Amino acid sequence: MPPFLQPVADKLERFGWFLRIIFIGLMSLYLVVAIGSLAVKLFATLASQGAPEFDLLQVVLNDALLVLIVMAIVRTLFIYNSFEYALTFLEVGFVVILRKLILLETTPETAWVLLVLGVVSTLFFGMILYTHYLKRDVDGLAP
Repeated sequence: MPPFLQPVADKLERFGWFLRIIFIGLMSLYLVVAIGSLAVKLFATLASQGAPEFDLLQVVLNDALLVLIVMAIVRTLFIYNSFEYALTFLEVGFVVILRKLILLETTPETAWVLLVLGVVSTLFFGMILYTHYLKRDVDGLAP
């Protein structure tokens, strides 16, 4: 890099770090709001008399999976290892597919979509298990 561009590059790098910190703060705030919303819905579900209905449980599970997605995204903002970064996004993809499976209605028209999403989620889960095995092997924890 030419020496006369170094001050500009330094300022851009500091500005990038500043934006990153702001984004981390906003995502952390969003995470707190999502956890609070989940806690309120969970408390309302538990406070109801009798067994909760399927629709209410579906909403609570959907919110819980959204909290998991936001937590994983916030976690990726602190990761500097590319292997861990890729693994975290693989886990986010798995949770997003599960969330979609929960939200889909089980009708004959959606049977193929449910089947394909089920197969894809199974492949994602297998890849997650395999990468955890690889990470354990790389870290020297394998027998």
